[in-house]
Amino acid sequence: MTSRNKTARAAGILYLILIISGIINLLYIPSKFIDWKDASKTLENIVNSEFLFRLGIVSGIITFLAFLLLPLVLYKLLHKVNKVYASLMLLFALVSIPISFINILNKFSILTLISKAEYLKDLEIAELQTQVMLHLDYYNNGIELSQIFWGLWLFPFGYLVYKSGFLPKLLGILLMAGCFGYLITFFGGFLYTGFYKTVFSTIVGLPASIGEIGICLWLLIMGTNKINFKKSNTSSE
Repeated sequence: MTSRNKTARAAGILYLILIISGIINLLYIPSKFIDWKDASKTLENIVNSEFLFRLGIVSGIITFLAFLLLPLVLYKLLHKVNKVYASLMLLFALVSIPISFINILNKFSILTLISKAEYLKDLEIAELQTQVMLHLDYYNNGIELSQIFWGLWLFPFGYLVYKSGFLPKLLGILLMAGCFGYLITFFGGFLYTGFYKTVFSTIVGLPASIGEIGICLWLLIMGTNKINFKKSNTSSE
């Protein structure tokens, strides 16, 4: 296995960790706790399943650590394709990391509220519910802000994949389209409160999902091996 292939597979492993922990952190665990229309039920869920809530925080930390390391490995793999675009990819990805880690403090604040006896004694239940929902709202706002950079890094990354010559051009196109999907999702949701209820909000998110899962699996399984369907041009590394 070539050095480039080893780097590609390392990136694939990190991407897989990022995707799995991201699904757990951003989709699965919140669905077990949060009812935006019922603060009482949300608080009850968190108190009754505090360990699962803590696992959600751990999965978030793993997600953002993986996203810290992934662009560094991808930079090593792709910087020779175009150093300017590789630098932009790295910059846009890394900018989101401090935002994400600071944002996790909102979940730590919720744990403090529900586990400290002095807070439970001094706060009325309605006030405690309000505080918990407020921190969840703050966390959700931080996630939405991070989406800007989760989108922006995909454009230079997709361009590098497209131009690399050893990764599928189609995945590069999907990743670049995914950049605009993230941005449309953020600005659409910010400017129009009913955006997330529309079919369009689901459609614009598809290129990023397909592109990121696709490039993850390609890096993990194929590495930088090329597949050419013209026999005379078939080559692999």
